[in-house]
Amino acid sequence: MSDWIDQEALVARASQLVEAARKAGADACDAVAITGMAMSVDVRDGRVEETERAEGDDVTLRVFVGRRTAAVSSNAMQDPAELAERAVAMAKVAPEDPYAGLADAGRLIKDVPELELLDPLQVSADALADRAKEAEAAALEVSGVSKSGGAGASWRLAGVVLATSHGFSGSYMTSRHGLSMTAIGGEGTAMERDFDYDYRAFFEDMDPPEVIGRRAAERVARRLNPQKVKSQTVNVLFEARSARSLLGHFAGAVNGASVARKTSFLREKRGSAVFAPGITIVDDPFKRRGAGTRPFDGEGTRADVLHMVEDGVLHHWFLDSATGRELGLAPNGRAQRGGSGTSPGSTNLTLQPGSKSAAELMAEAGTGLLVTDLIGQGVNGVTGDYSRGASGLWFENGEVTHPVSGITIAGNLVDMFARLVPASDLDSRYSVAAPSILIEGLALAGE
Repeated sequence: MSDWIDQEALVARASQLVEAARKAGADACDAVAITGMAMSVDVRDGRVEETERAEGDDVTLRVFVGRRTAAVSSNAMQDPAELAERAVAMAKVAPEDPYAGLADAGRLIKDVPELELLDPLQVSADALADRAKEAEAAALEVSGVSKSGGAGASWRLAGVVLATSHGFSGSYMTSRHGLSMTAIGGEGTAMERDFDYDYRAFFEDMDPPEVIGRRAAERVARRLNPQKVKSQTVNVLFEARSARSLLGHFAGAVNGASVARKTSFLREKRGSAVFAPGITIVDDPFKRRGAGTRPFDGEGTRADVLHMVEDGVLHHWFLDSATGRELGLAPNGRAQRGGSGTSPGSTNLTLQPGSKSAAELMAEAGTGLLVTDLIGQGVNGVTGDYSRGASGLWFENGEVTHPVSGITIAGNLVDMFARLVPASDLDSRYSVAAPSILIEGLALAGE
């Protein structure tokens, strides 16, 4: 790895910035250094359309002068003293923030755990191109596919260092391998498109290119010649890919920043039953090779595994130090670094699977809609009102009969959460992971 990223240099850079900020008059400070490289190849019709390679080194210094704070960012070449003096000068004229400050020293992580975040495999542009071509070729062999929408393969490596003025210094490196394929079916105005993809920390965990290509093709083939349906109240089964968005809405509602701003429809629900009995949602920052795994958070503190929901009852908000102070609660190591500071967020958030397969839930529902794709962002975070465009497959007597499109499904997330039933088909690859979800009695706007 030292051939790609000089982690020792990153640590030294962050430490220099912290020292310079203290000399410039900061009461406290921290510095984040991030470096990375990425390579991607796009293929269409068996030919490479574009190859990109990018490298970058960025540092962000955050300083505190009393309860005033400021942050400045730069590339790795700027003089530390100059950067520190500018940051301190900005902080002195910034408005006071009563909740600003570093994490409590007693919460800093002492030993950085090994969590299998870095794949030692080197990837070449030729290897990426070959994988993309294999995925595309597999998709074009499936009946119903008329053309390729393109395939892409990527590889990324990143190094992260955090140093603080109250004694923390830590670093880690991550890798990501990706592959996607978009297939197009039909002709003229009746064309449909769909895609499939995989994204992993380790190459050996990736699905084979031909599997990804074939799944993309099969997804578009089942969308061909969609029909309209009449407006009605209907049972809706969100397949796992679409169901993740429901868990994403939950993550936004239990974000401590949203709760503090009173913009969360769940702001009064901590300690109350939000889901049906038996529902469990876990946030695990230590999931090995996980998409949201990290050995420490954006403040250098350790994050315990949180059972956000147990037996249907909501127990926690996602909190960083500042949000915890504002809400009068202990932070729980969910600080995410971004821009000028931190904000709370999830790590590996998972809705635990149920005992029945998606097919069994469909059979129990009888007639309804299997949602395969959602459109738009029609969710009100304050009220929980939900209205999104959708397409998918209509089913009757538990069996798919035809594709449908041009519809809208609507409800309120408070009611939807209380009635949702998870299937057993958990897809755990992503940082927000859910199985298929059945919700009975949603409004459908069609013809």
